[in-house]
Amino acid sequence: MPTFTKDQVQHLGWLVRIALNDEEADKLKDDMNVISEAIDSIQEVATQDVEPTANPIPLEAHLREDVPATPFTQEEAIAGAPKADSGMFVAPQILGGEESE
Repeated sequence: MPTFTKDQVQHLGWLVRIALNDEEADKLKDDMNVISEAIDSIQEVATQDVEPTANPIPLEAHLREDVPATPFTQEEAIAGAPKADSGMFVAPQILGGEESE
């Protein structure tokens, strides 16, 4: 089980161009050692018999049947629109100006 020293943490900080004071280096050293211990404990549990997986529960894609249908007519599509003109939706102008009538 690797343990990180304060000097190693400060060297890593220097490599990534992060200036660390003594207090920050001590805190990071402790945090990195906790992470290292957690990784070690996970590696103890993993065995060669266990197949790697992204999800422990098998997932299936549940897609609906692709059935062709008759599309809406233009009149049906704009029937519920608050405003329509010449068979098109009318919406406020987004970039500058006011809503056109």
